[in-house]
Amino acid sequence: MENITKIASFTVNHEKLRPGFYVSRRDGDVNTYDLRTRVPNAGDYMDNLTVHSVEHMFATFARNSEYSERVIYFGPMGCRTGFYFLLRGVTDSEAYFLTKRVLSEILDYEGEVFGKSPLECGNYRELDLGAAKRECRRYLSALEERERAGTCDFRYEE
Repeated sequence: MENITKIASFTVNHEKLRPGFYVSRRDGDVNTYDLRTRVPNAGDYMDNLTVHSVEHMFATFARNSEYSERVIYFGPMGCRTGFYFLLRGVTDSEAYFLTKRVLSEILDYEGEVFGKSPLECGNYRELDLGAAKRECRRYLSALEERERAGTCDFRYEE
């Protein structure tokens, strides 16, 4: 199939990617952000419990923010090294600060994982707040380190 065009995410050099917040693509007024929590192809991937738990927590907090009407989607990458966050009509800085705020809200939260019931989730037994907090703490630390190093410009490394 020689006439197949690569999708945009396959054109990013994954050998240079580090944990960070990146603009993945723009489609009209919808921006796709790459919330890269792990180094690709390093053998250190999120397990399903972590992916699922972060997804429930992050999506719920984001959809309950002042940006609720602008949140299109939040979900995991198949490679388990991060998440995609799609927002409509926001600046990159707004998306970044919303991401950091949601991570902090997850870290401060005490209680059951949102949607942890058989009525609300198709795999409700595989949710754990501790797993979500560990990943969010790790990712927030990576973002703050990039800020301190001055490497937080939302663009993929070239």
